[in-house]
Amino acid sequence: MRTHRFFRIKSLLQSKEALFWWSKQFDTAVWLDSNSHQDQYSSFEACLAVGVSQKFETTKKLRTYLENEKDWLFGYFSYDVKNELEDLSSNNFDGLEFPEVQFFQPVKVIQIKDDELHFSYLNGVSQEIEEDYIEISSFTAAPTPSEPQDPIKIKMRIHKDAYFDKAHRFLEHIHRGDIYEANFCQEFYAEDATIDPWETYQKLNDISEPPFAAFVRFNDNYLMCASPERYLKKQGQKVISQPIKGTARRGSNEWEDEKIKQELSEDEKERSENIMITDLVRNDLSKSAIKGSVSVDELCKLYTFKQVHQLISTIVSKVAMDKNSLGLIKETFPMGSMTGAPKISAMKIIEELEETKRGLYSGAVGYFSPNGDFDFNVVIRSILYNASKRYVSFSVGSAITAKSDPGKEYEECLLKAKAMRMVLETD
Repeated sequence: MRTHRFFRIKSLLQSKEALFWWSKQFDTAVWLDSNSHQDQYSSFEACLAVGVSQKFETTKKLRTYLENEKDWLFGYFSYDVKNELEDLSSNNFDGLEFPEVQFFQPVKVIQIKDDELHFSYLNGVSQEIEEDYIEISSFTAAPTPSEPQDPIKIKMRIHKDAYFDKAHRFLEHIHRGDIYEANFCQEFYAEDATIDPWETYQKLNDISEPPFAAFVRFNDNYLMCASPERYLKKQGQKVISQPIKGTARRGSNEWEDEKIKQELSEDEKERSENIMITDLVRNDLSKSAIKGSVSVDELCKLYTFKQVHQLISTIVSKVAMDKNSLGLIKETFPMGSMTGAPKISAMKIIEELEETKRGLYSGAVGYFSPNGDFDFNVVIRSILYNASKRYVSFSVGSAITAKSDPGKEYEECLLKAKAMRMVLETD
């Protein structure tokens, strides 16, 4: 079904830049970049999927394809897929109007791994591998920046006083025992705005250099994602989830940075957030795990990124050889770190108190591979853009628990929004 060829590369950074800009000619593209964060669960340095052989916009069609075909699929699940899985709804304002599910079988897949470019083309276009390799390898510099755009005017969907009021209402639910924790998100947006998605993504990625960066284009719908968080990966019989809960800024010098790291590691409130979500993810994975196989490999481990420190836990399980991949997604979606606990109660209260439909934000972007494995991130630290509507959006959130101080939660949201604001508000 596919023809495979590989070529050695001389410069990793140049090859990545060349491949990314080469993708600009395609109306449908998914670019995934690990930014050289390598661990035992890494599959590649970067991966590009372009060209549409088949396209899917419902989970039903996606399931039929996965059951009958063995090939690559790239795309996303929006947060609102939850409504298919549970008795839930999403009726808040939606300025972006992206489809809830979008996947495609790509004509061309190109991976960068082990200092090689790996081409995997459908047999009908296999003769284009050599030609594309020559074009990519002859790349010298990024295209000339587009004409300066009018300044982007970012607005907040929830202003400070309203945020405090809503945070207190979350706390009332917690004190009543309705929930233990909820992830409360707010939207920042710009109307009548025009941006260059490729330049915007590169600026955002350069600021953060996260392990689960993604650029997604489905015609006029764009995602520019600098996510540090893995939602779910299936690797043979092993399933891995890595929720993030607990965030702190970077210090202005080495001494201050170390002090902040220690404070975050020992912060009772931040650790309790993480532990609650770790327990939720353990429960989600146990739905399909072989009995006794769910384990917490890392609990509240501190990871450092360019802009923030984070507490990340790693939960793993083992599933039967014939376990359905889409079934695993359905049993664990959305990521617990973006909902709260108990999950369904938290999602109902979130819908009641948030102002906007989350859409792709806090959903997941990634791929299914031909052997049934998959890997998906959590869509956070991301800019979303509907070019035909000229609507730009990004959302941020924080976990509300019994120990939350609404003022500190508000500051955490502003910290998380910083990178997106910097990218959009400066030329």
